[in-house]
Amino acid sequence: MIERVDPAAVGTYLLDLQDRLCAALAHEDGGGRFAEDRWDRPGGGGGRLRMLTEGAVFEQAGVGYAHVRGEGLPQSATAQRPELAGRSFEAMGVSLVIHPRNPYVPTSHMNVRFFIAEKAGSAPVWWFGGGFDLTPFYASEEDVRHWHRTARAACEGFGADVYPRYKRWCDDYFFLRHRNEPRGVGGLFFDDLDEWGFERCFAFQRSVGDHYLRAYLPIVHRRKSVAYGERERDFQLYRRGRYVEFNLLYDRGTLFGLQSGGRTESILMSLPPLVKWRYNWHAEPGTPEAALYERYLVARDWV
Repeated sequence: MIERVDPAAVGTYLLDLQDRLCAALAHEDGGGRFAEDRWDRPGGGGGRLRMLTEGAVFEQAGVGYAHVRGEGLPQSATAQRPELAGRSFEAMGVSLVIHPRNPYVPTSHMNVRFFIAEKAGSAPVWWFGGGFDLTPFYASEEDVRHWHRTARAACEGFGADVYPRYKRWCDDYFFLRHRNEPRGVGGLFFDDLDEWGFERCFAFQRSVGDHYLRAYLPIVHRRKSVAYGERERDFQLYRRGRYVEFNLLYDRGTLFGLQSGGRTESILMSLPPLVKWRYNWHAEPGTPEAALYERYLVARDWV
């Protein structure tokens, strides 16, 4: 019996998730609103990007939905999956990146996606992927533990090994090899998920997507009114540079989107509006900036 795979149900969920994310973030911001930009892809499909800029809490928040189709995959997608060559494909997902104004509120990323490739006379090849991760500047144990406990809750009911496996995958994935340091404090990352069958994999994707706001908004609410000055803002902009480096050098979604003819503005909405680089800078020992490197940018069991 061939398993039923339902891309339409995934698309319906993703559109609703984008709506819910934008509504909750706009409410937390208190004054900002999301502007919507719909786009079409010449090769098939399109999407809708929603951006909140210069808000009271969020300097920039982007929540994008994309659903693209095509007849041929880029080499980046087929190099390690040769069975995909010559298949038509659909790729859909919701991607979110938030760059808060206050340096005490962490930058945050979430993505949930689905991919299916089909060829007449053959069973479809499909999988789910996604996760969420946190990039603080001035971190706190309370916030990071809450983040990871919520990530663990998203995995409950899917197997005792799921959270530690996907937590470790997140630590390994969001790592800047050229600097030998993690991008942030991690969370969850999964990809190529098809081993449980469509319905269970889809349920897991929904659990990850639905737990994101539970993980992030309590942190925002606690930290958005903390007083800060030029020093904290300067360090925030410096650390944002690491975010840019990772997304342009390593991020799979960015590379796939650009190589498959996706909309450049939507793909690069993850980049912060302001950023600084500084030559050979190091935090002074004993400072709050040094604490980020010493206590948080290390692999730890947070739960």
